[in-house]
Amino acid sequence: MAFKPASQKFNAAINQVEIGSGDKKITLGGECTLPFYTFDAEIPNAPKVGVELTDLGIDETLPGIKEFYAGASTIAEQAAKISSMEGADFISIRFEGADPNGENKSVDECVEIAKAVAAATDMPLVICGCKNAEKDADLFNKIAEALAGKNVLFLAAKEENYKTVGASAGLAYNQKVGAESAVDINLAKQLNVVLGQLGVKNETIVMNVGTATAGYGFEYVVSTMDRIKAAALSQNDAALQMPIMTPIASETYNVKEAVVSEDDFPEWGDRETRAIDMEVATAAACLASGSNAVILKHPASVATISKFIKELM
Repeated sequence: MAFKPASQKFNAAINQVEIGSGDKKITLGGECTLPFYTFDAEIPNAPKVGVELTDLGIDETLPGIKEFYAGASTIAEQAAKISSMEGADFISIRFEGADPNGENKSVDECVEIAKAVAAATDMPLVICGCKNAEKDADLFNKIAEALAGKNVLFLAAKEENYKTVGASAGLAYNQKVGAESAVDINLAKQLNVVLGQLGVKNETIVMNVGTATAGYGFEYVVSTMDRIKAAALSQNDAALQMPIMTPIASETYNVKEAVVSEDDFPEWGDRETRAIDMEVATAAACLASGSNAVILKHPASVATISKFIKELM
């Protein structure tokens, strides 16, 4: 008797959200099946891989990163180089320097950086803040205005500032809005609902449902993404049918396995290899759990995850 594999069909689909413009624009979402289940249904848009840059500069302690960006002294020059990075689909700019508890760069200074990056590359842009909700609200408002027409994703609006971010980036300047919650399906859904009540259309929202580095309570991330995708597809829950983007670099380069030197832990081996391994493992797990895009930092990680996606599609 011939083997007949069971298939799972859904009548719902994840929303398609475009970021960027021109030939290099990307589309997230659109699938009506579980992650990489191409044997059940066609997945129209493969997951995408972004590259993170920050206004504080690149990590020159890692040879692979230092070598790739050699000769690029400004963030705009670094962004231009990413166009030639294997596997890179978009660029993410994280304004760490705007943090009031850090360098406290002015909003005007950050706006000029964003404009310089936009002028230096035609790749889609994702703008991330400094994790201070009040400063981010002002920052996103001014950058959204400066980059009007660029179809930028602002990652992300939180419970504390969603009204300001949604009204400015999403409504006033017609950009895309990221909804950031803390690894909880109910919080993710609630934020999408209140953004909708504000007037932001579901088709312009991308979720950042939170993450952790693999090995650091990652089971919560997996279960949250699994539940979101299941509700979106099997229950046709429109409040959870937004594609998911996951910032990986900002998490993995903050854990000890990725940052401590070989001198301190010689038994752990080369630090750069460890950092890449942590980044790749986390990104692969997030993609398998339902993320439609991941943000990485090391060129080797970007190339590896891009190949991973292609092999599974």
